[in-house]
Amino acid sequence: MSSRGLDLLDKVDYRLANSAEERDEIYRLRYRAYLREGAIDPNPAERVTDRFDELPNSWVFGVHLDGVLVSSLRITVASPQFRDCPSMDVFPEQLGAELDQGKVVIDPTRFVADPTVAGRVTELPYITLRLAFVACAYFNADIGLATVRAEHQAFYRRLFMHQPVCAPRDYPGLKKPIALMAVDFPAMRDKVFARYPFLRSTLFERRMLFERPDDRAASLHLAEISDSAPIAAEHICV
Repeated sequence: MSSRGLDLLDKVDYRLANSAEERDEIYRLRYRAYLREGAIDPNPAERVTDRFDELPNSWVFGVHLDGVLVSSLRITVASPQFRDCPSMDVFPEQLGAELDQGKVVIDPTRFVADPTVAGRVTELPYITLRLAFVACAYFNADIGLATVRAEHQAFYRRLFMHQPVCAPRDYPGLKKPIALMAVDFPAMRDKVFARYPFLRSTLFERRMLFERPDDRAASLHLAEISDSAPIAAEHICV
């Protein structure tokens, strides 16, 4: 996977969905993917979206392979100043305690892949979820989350060294229960990078993906995180 992942990155473009058209394409991809795996019931709009897509501390990405949208992931950054995130609604006692301690949490949700592509490009989950590790590095995160179905826990344990936090619970809008997993990013990052070098990123890439100079709310959010947890020199290029 490591060498294939590095080769595939040359063909992949991570695009932040800013326009209504880009968002709509992703919402329709979510619908197709969720419906295919039986995670949702059909709806007339044939789209899946929620209020977290519009949060100032959320980033909705489309992953494009050879110019075609093939997968998507939403990254929400929770901190003591911006506590709202998808997993907080479902696991408030677990996440609230961490935020009360001043920690920064990366909450990746709405991971979907085009059903017509996923079977042919087996590296797609790795390439898409790489965004979560890029976010952890950029925001100097303490914790990286994964909210997944029980049958997917082994994958996250193997890839990101996540550990289960609590038993699965019902997640709004989904038919199957979701479990909360978490990883101590500062403690495990080097081990994960040693196993999967393609998860590494440069400061330039991280800034291109997550910096929002024209978004006042997001800029304040970044400044607060930076002031409370500055990025160490060794984190500039990993």
